[in-house]
Amino acid sequence: MAGLVPFNLRNGNLARAGTGTGFEDFYNMLDDFFSDNLLSGRNLLRDTFKIDIEETDSEYRIEAELPGVKKEEIDLGIEDDNLSIIVNRAETSSEEGKNYIHRERRSSSMGRRVRLANAKLGDVKAKLEEGVLTITIPKDEKLASARKIDIE
Repeated sequence: MAGLVPFNLRNGNLARAGTGTGFEDFYNMLDDFFSDNLLSGRNLLRDTFKIDIEETDSEYRIEAELPGVKKEEIDLGIEDDNLSIIVNRAETSSEEGKNYIHRERRSSSMGRRVRLANAKLGDVKAKLEEGVLTITIPKDEKLASARKIDIE
């Protein structure tokens, strides 16, 4: 029982024996999951990429900040009225002639999904320039969706 630590390490309430092992973020994630704190350490803005959505009378314009991402790593798709932006990255390095004892790779995936009503899905344009993905989707004519209902 002496090894149990009931407090989140991020808050600095107690020091865990063996810190510096590389598992601090994992322990903090577990502590956040089991805590009653609504403002946990996980943050949508930190865990994914930032997007801005602008709507005009004629189109939607979505800008996603993706610094360092190549267009081959982006999967852009539309299903029903939903636009999905998914980034899959894998970092590998190949160095010949080294005598490695330990070697690591990193891969990550993150995505965002946005619902766009009245969009012309066949006329989507996307451009990646200087780390900003700009997607332009023209709007379809809005059908009248409001009507009066008579009561009997």
